[in-house]
Amino acid sequence: MKFLHSLGFFSLFLVFESCTKVISVNLNNAAPQIAIEGNITNNTGPYQIQIIKTVNFSESNLFPPVSGAVVAITDSTLGFTDTLLESSPGIYTTQHLPTGAPGHTYQLFVAVNGQTYTASSTMPQPVILDSVSFQLNNRFGDSKTNPIVNFQDPVNIANFYTFTEYVNSKMINQIFVFSDRLSDGKYIHQQLFNDSSYINTGDTILLQMNCVDNKVWNFFNTLGQVTNGNNFQSTAPSNPLSNISNNALGYFSASTLSSKTSILNE
Repeated sequence: MKFLHSLGFFSLFLVFESCTKVISVNLNNAAPQIAIEGNITNNTGPYQIQIIKTVNFSESNLFPPVSGAVVAITDSTLGFTDTLLESSPGIYTTQHLPTGAPGHTYQLFVAVNGQTYTASSTMPQPVILDSVSFQLNNRFGDSKTNPIVNFQDPVNIANFYTFTEYVNSKMINQIFVFSDRLSDGKYIHQQLFNDSSYINTGDTILLQMNCVDNKVWNFFNTLGQVTNGNNFQSTAPSNPLSNISNNALGYFSASTLSSKTSILNE
């Protein structure tokens, strides 16, 4: 099964910590599957759900959009359901859903081609990204600068984070994940190691931190294994652990956002 490079969650990923096993699949002979991606955040909507079909690994990198689906999102805390409008092929957009709120649980419902798919995600409380600093690393005669995210992890709460990096407004093709399993309540200084991007003097770096729930974190964590983002992971490619039912690929997430911009000076 070819992963969906056209969607953010099928980019290359780097994983800080990982211990979840995943099941290997035959990439070349797997039947097409539904793949769903959706995010509810504490930023004002509208929000979108994207639905496509996968293709075999050996086929061209074109993923057919899935039209004609019935898509709804329910804020279970408010008891409010919004039926989404297909704004373009395979893209379904909320119409009336209120801005995402920490502590609220959101339910996704998709019906298409006689099949139904459901998912649930609870939006965590927000954590503030305080600042972004930089670390110069010299390895094998090569100098490289990586950003460091600095923030206070809340005490006695299991927290799960993903980070997205932009260099001069261009998103780096990599998602970074971190959990506080070994650092609960500590002040975090976490370097984001990026093997494919070099930061130069004068570059503007935007770091976005998402607080996600455990199931969404598991998806990105195992996706990092699938794409060999974890240097300690050596098993064959396999499907990441989706939080969507009925063997769909992808994820549905309710997350809070915090971001910081920094310029690398000499």
